[in-house]
Amino acid sequence: MNRWMGGALIVVGMAWLSGCAGRGVEHFTLEVDLPADFELKSAANYRPATGEACTLPPRRGKRPERKVFFTDYKPVASRVRYELPLTETVDGCPLVLRGVEFDFYAKWGTRDSDVGGAMAGISIRDRSEGDVPGMPESGVQELFRQCQWLFRTVGPKHAIIKILLCNSLDATGQPQKARAGGVVQRDQLSGKTLRMVLTVIDEELPAFDDTWIAVQGGWKRCKGHSFEDLSAYCRGNTTDFKPIKMPDGRICDVYPTCQ
Repeated sequence: MNRWMGGALIVVGMAWLSGCAGRGVEHFTLEVDLPADFELKSAANYRPATGEACTLPPRRGKRPERKVFFTDYKPVASRVRYELPLTETVDGCPLVLRGVEFDFYAKWGTRDSDVGGAMAGISIRDRSEGDVPGMPESGVQELFRQCQWLFRTVGPKHAIIKILLCNSLDATGQPQKARAGGVVQRDQLSGKTLRMVLTVIDEELPAFDDTWIAVQGGWKRCKGHSFEDLSAYCRGNTTDFKPIKMPDGRICDVYPTCQ
């Protein structure tokens, strides 16, 4: 049994026990559509309900007000699903779900170190905390988010590595500066489905401005002051470049075609 399945069963079991102990606890379904070769760590965070005077003590180690789930890498696109309670009671303190955090990890190469990470979050608010988009009649609210690989060079051999960037999209599908995530209204979630749909676009871009020049077949790395210059900003020099080391060990002049 993998870690996610184990965590999901624990959550379901806890919800069933709490339902037997008193009035039924409202739940909703949280789904995340992951691209191929993505791993996910999720954390559902509960805090005292609005108007409650109780507080939670500082803790080290296990935190019952924070439910953590894992899903491992899969070679194909997949969907993970969690059944989350909207309320909890911890140490006699009534809590509500305030948000869900996501840590995404994605493979961009074959080496163990060829992994990039990005964070996202969904804030779950009371009706009184501002205007929040309502739940569609279908009962499934989708949050479309987009990831992209950014490339750079590191070290004396100017080796290629990649950075994962995941952003929110506006209503027209254009990437925003805000990290992937969203805001939803708690009182509309019970019995419904909230789904984050994550995609990765094919186009890769330099991680930093003014360090690469676009050429036929890809990008050339600016030389900077010398071959040893690790920052190597172009500063208007579009004729002097330096070779780069590809992830497979090849020394090339153009990324990613290695011309």
